[in-house]
Amino acid sequence: MKKISSPFQASKGSEQLKKPLNLGLLILFGIFFSLIISKSGFTAGIAFAALPFLFFFLYQLFTYPKLGIYSTIFMGFMVNGIPRYVSDAPVGLAIDGILFLTFIALLVKKQKIDWSEASSGLTIVSIIWMGYNVLEIFNPEARSFEAWFYAMRGVSLYMFLAVPLTFVLLKERKDLDLYLNLWLIISIIGSINGLKQNIIGVDSFEQAWLDAGAAKQHILFGKLRVFSFYSDAGQFGASQAHTLVVATILALQSGLSLKRKIFYFTAAFLSLIGMFISGTRGAMAVPAIGFMTYFFMSKNFRVFGGGVLIGGIVFYILKFTFIGQNVYAINRMRTALDPNDASLLVRLENQKKLANYLASRPFGGGVGSAGSWGLRFSPNSFLAQTPTDSWFVRIWAEEGAVGLTVHLIILFYIAIQGGIILWNLPDKNLRQQFLAIHAGTLGIYVASYGNGILGQMPTGILLYVGWALMFKAKKICGLSYPFSKQAKTIL
Repeated sequence: MKKISSPFQASKGSEQLKKPLNLGLLILFGIFFSLIISKSGFTAGIAFAALPFLFFFLYQLFTYPKLGIYSTIFMGFMVNGIPRYVSDAPVGLAIDGILFLTFIALLVKKQKIDWSEASSGLTIVSIIWMGYNVLEIFNPEARSFEAWFYAMRGVSLYMFLAVPLTFVLLKERKDLDLYLNLWLIISIIGSINGLKQNIIGVDSFEQAWLDAGAAKQHILFGKLRVFSFYSDAGQFGASQAHTLVVATILALQSGLSLKRKIFYFTAAFLSLIGMFISGTRGAMAVPAIGFMTYFFMSKNFRVFGGGVLIGGIVFYILKFTFIGQNVYAINRMRTALDPNDASLLVRLENQKKLANYLASRPFGGGVGSAGSWGLRFSPNSFLAQTPTDSWFVRIWAEEGAVGLTVHLIILFYIAIQGGIILWNLPDKNLRQQFLAIHAGTLGIYVASYGNGILGQMPTGILLYVGWALMFKAKKICGLSYPFSKQAKTIL
């Protein structure tokens, strides 16, 4: 007769500690862990404790390489917030490391990888843009190779690495769903954290960051510009506006379950609040342009006309009335439409200075010569001392009129080709998902004129992965889409 085992008699994990060897190893680990903390500090102790988790992650990455894409997206959100809590945390090159390790994981896999999946016009323009940035090493105006190395990562390297990896690894509709779900879930967490900062206040680590100099940009007229766990309020506001566009368009899909609709509308509502409490005026451009793009691409020109009308009413209220003037967020947004706004006048004056400086420098002052990298590596140079504020002004300053022209051609190609791909995509719900990505892209384009958004994290990695998925939309939809046809389009 078979003996029936009782769950109360089953051996538990704690029973293993009765074995002398296991107990001894645990004691040795505790002693070693304590010595590391006492000799090298708390950060080193945490790094040591994290080693088992790191080895487990690497095992999973080399077993399932697409984990690299999703991990990069996660780190894109977190990489700027972690140093506020662990100042010595080695996260600066985390995104680079994950992307390169993903490539290595593909190269060592036993199964043959079909790299022809990456044959796309998007891959070509990624290579062109990376190539131009490599040539910037030889720019005679460049002050520092180290500055180039750090700055070019967000400008071109992440796009160069993420695009082919996405083409090769994310092939199915469920991959698209996971990409969007991960995006919205982390954005919701960011919104809630932002609301906590706005209602309760910042924690001690965030306060220390503000006291170290960030308060100058984040506390205006006694009001906190909320930043959540993002790099700053500008990036938080733009990212929340980006999520607002994507989540709202996703919520308009037909045949959604009630649970899914609640998820999308919750993400949209919280991100709308996040956009306002960030105090980021330029973020308004993302929903303004994003929703207009969606209305046009939806081919319902009655809806498009209605959207234009609503946009006009909102513009009129902000520009020509004082409705909501006592609400800080609305008042802050209203100043974006004031042609005499002091901040706008300073930006225009800086652009005049840059125009004179760059008139004899068609290739710019070198990648990494402006902004925070310029202040770090060449603090006394003209570009380091002249704020660029805008993503496109930064590209112009660092890579010249030639680099800005190349960059804009690439961005216009992505927008136009993406629109062509999606115009007649037969699967309506799949088309709706990609329209969300496409509309958000154009919104970020326009907002990047006022702020340095496009290549910053998490916006940059979300765009690069989204573009690659959009360019293979017909393949995901089950249709053939040969490279030869796409090559003819780009040429």
